[in-house]
Amino acid sequence: MSIARDVDDGARLVVRAKPRSKREGVEFDEAGGTAVVVVRINAPPVDGKANERVREVLAALLAVPRSRVSIVRGESAREKDIAVAGMSAAQVEARLREAC
Repeated sequence: MSIARDVDDGARLVVRAKPRSKREGVEFDEAGGTAVVVVRINAPPVDGKANERVREVLAALLAVPRSRVSIVRGESAREKDIAVAGMSAAQVEARLREAC
């Protein structure tokens, strides 16, 4: 089951943010027929701090600049559609699975 899909300028994936977590990192939730990346972050969901931290954590794990990771949909929701410019879905999935 793939966690990312290819689009014209890179890859897209769905993440579920878990703000105010004690430890930061990613894990995979592959139950229910869909694969979702769970991103645990310390930041509170206030004033965009959690969104910015989600971008920072994903960029660090993918070894890309933060400017290449953007939230396409779901800025005010826990589930977010994330775009990663310049990477294929296979590359995104491989790097995130390595990080776990």
